[in-house]
Amino acid sequence: MKLFEQDHIQSLAGKSEQLAGKISQGDAIIGVVGLGYVGMPIALEFAKKGFQVIGIDVSTAKVDALTKGENFIEDLDDQEVAGVVAAGKLTASTDYASLEPADVIFVAVPTPFNAHKDPDISYILAAGEGISTSMSSGKLVILKSTTFPGTTEDHLIPMLEKSGLKAGTDFYVAFSPERVDPGNKVWHTANTPIVVGGINEESGILAAWTNNQIIEKVYMVDNPKVAEMEKLLENIFRSVNIALVNEMALLCERMGGINCWEVIEAASTKPFGYMKFTPGPGVGGHCIPIDPYYLSWLARKYDFETRFITLAANVNEGMPYHVANLAIREISKQPISLPDSKVLILGASFKKNVKDLRHSPSEAIIHRLIESGITNISYSDPWAPEYVVAGKTYYSVELTPESLAEYNCVILVTDHDDFDLQYIVDHSKCLIDTRNKTGNLERGQEKVILLGNIDSRPKLVMEH
Repeated sequence: MKLFEQDHIQSLAGKSEQLAGKISQGDAIIGVVGLGYVGMPIALEFAKKGFQVIGIDVSTAKVDALTKGENFIEDLDDQEVAGVVAAGKLTASTDYASLEPADVIFVAVPTPFNAHKDPDISYILAAGEGISTSMSSGKLVILKSTTFPGTTEDHLIPMLEKSGLKAGTDFYVAFSPERVDPGNKVWHTANTPIVVGGINEESGILAAWTNNQIIEKVYMVDNPKVAEMEKLLENIFRSVNIALVNEMALLCERMGGINCWEVIEAASTKPFGYMKFTPGPGVGGHCIPIDPYYLSWLARKYDFETRFITLAANVNEGMPYHVANLAIREISKQPISLPDSKVLILGASFKKNVKDLRHSPSEAIIHRLIESGITNISYSDPWAPEYVVAGKTYYSVELTPESLAEYNCVILVTDHDDFDLQYIVDHSKCLIDTRNKTGNLERGQEKVILLGNIDSRPKLVMEH
């Protein structure tokens, strides 16, 4: 691996040198397929630098909104989006034919898994086939979507080569995984280092040089497979460590008398060899719940079982059900049956201060509550006015003293800054805190059930 430097483009010749020159002069036309959390920031950054950018998305709603200069990604500045659209630097379409003049095309489409938790790269394949219809010699295609090693070379390239052109000879291809953290005010597209792996040296250099126009540091690795694998490692590293502290929280609950959060804070005083992770109601978002299964699916093709990684994913998947069971336990202490009880979920999005609902733990919690017979469920989330779970559309409710008093149990799933927890606890019967946000409350601690510190559970008595 090496840090890209401008000197690297001096080794290019022919078509690749011409493309590098257009990029250097700001004359290269940039295409972006997929205008979501990954694609839109890329499109905006290039447009702000003066590049002509063409966005492609299957959603007519997104295309229509962007054409009007309307921003639909909360981390982006509304005025900046409106400005580049008004200046004619950013346009959008649902038609792949619009990409014909593009010199560089980024692919930033979803990569979910199916019902069997096997990878679904159909969006990548569809994008590749769409691009092939407007492919011409000298173009560069950069895949951004998180996926399993081999996707770029074994799946995307065959779709692109439907154009009749050959990858590595007629056009260039690279993989450069996204590193987007929704809601992060410190690390964003421009200052987050990225990795690039090209199918050959020219592809790698061109992809690095293109990204370097909007990103400060770009590292080049030997090939797309390395870049694809490192992205999985990034997210699986988090999955495994989150699972570790989740399991620690469950053990502390079982033992009683041990506050898992205090244990973690104590361990965090060590200045070396330890990295702080915290337990919670489960993992969410697009990457962490999915990536372990992408890797385990690939490993099975090589007669290898990723037992450690899969176990961690299973632990994290079990946390929403554990949280729901805590609520059921608390309701069972009250003079009311489960079917007659009412539960309030605080937070539908998967992380604080964002509106992204993908794979949120709250969905699994609601499913478990419904399975137990609790159907009178509400939620409140200032970032998400509507939430569809199990085919039912829920609407965020207002938190008033009267409404809070009606619920038999309140569950803090997502710790948005907008939530006034002292106010909520004051007017609630009980609150399950899955994020350790109630420790400094002035009153009402007796109403709080803290994940990882259930002192009321019976302690195990060892007989000698």
